[in-house]
Amino acid sequence: MKTVLITGASTGIGKATALEFQQRGWNVVATMRSPEKNTELANLSHVLCLRLDVTDLDSIQQAVETTIERFGAIDVLVNNAGYGLVGVFEASERSQIERQFATNVFGLMDVTRAVLPHFRERKQGAIVNVASIGGRLTFPLYSLYHSTKFAVEGFSEALQYELKPFQIRVKLIEPGAIKTDFYSRSADIMSRPGLTAYDRFIAKVLPKTEKAGMDGSSPESVAQVIYKASTDGSWKLRYPAGKNAGMLLFLRKLLPDAAFSAFIRRVLID
Repeated sequence: MKTVLITGASTGIGKATALEFQQRGWNVVATMRSPEKNTELANLSHVLCLRLDVTDLDSIQQAVETTIERFGAIDVLVNNAGYGLVGVFEASERSQIERQFATNVFGLMDVTRAVLPHFRERKQGAIVNVASIGGRLTFPLYSLYHSTKFAVEGFSEALQYELKPFQIRVKLIEPGAIKTDFYSRSADIMSRPGLTAYDRFIAKVLPKTEKAGMDGSSPESVAQVIYKASTDGSWKLRYPAGKNAGMLLFLRKLLPDAAFSAFIRRVLID
């Protein structure tokens, strides 16, 4: 029986992915910061809930070692943990920027680095990084979130060359708008007392981006794409997920910068 280790599995895409793999007969290590709070996953057969905070190196190493000790091997790593820092850049604090990168980029890298020796020794494995269409195109109010997802895209694309000789596959999942708590619990809204110059802009844009989330695809649809990417045996790198994701990425590739920017302005700002 194969084993998958998933970060950020308490809710949303991570939880849906844990359920998808479990229903398909895998051993599932569902990691999260507070596993004691997630009894639904813990009560399922072949599911082990472990503490893993991607900003805590000791918890990462412990989770990897416990997984290998319990199940003998890890076949797939799904780097899903992350959140969105939302708002105008001028309102950001240095600490918020550092936390955004610590979770979405450095945490993903740290978990990957912890698993790589195991994959390399076995000469097999798949690293599935949950990025976003926001790693290849941008929306207003998400400058810092986008910057982390662009970093994940670049990291993954370069990493594949290093790992192919060891038969380790790297996959990028690029969801569009998804109905999860990304727009509520998983979002960090930036604001600064006295900074009112952007209020009209925010009042125009934020409701439209939130509506896109409410109208988005289900986390289950993304979980299905993650499972496919993990098991298709191909060297394909990128997998759009959810309705409109593929279309938006195609438009970004097809249109000149000015034309695509005008499209985004028309949809979200004007």
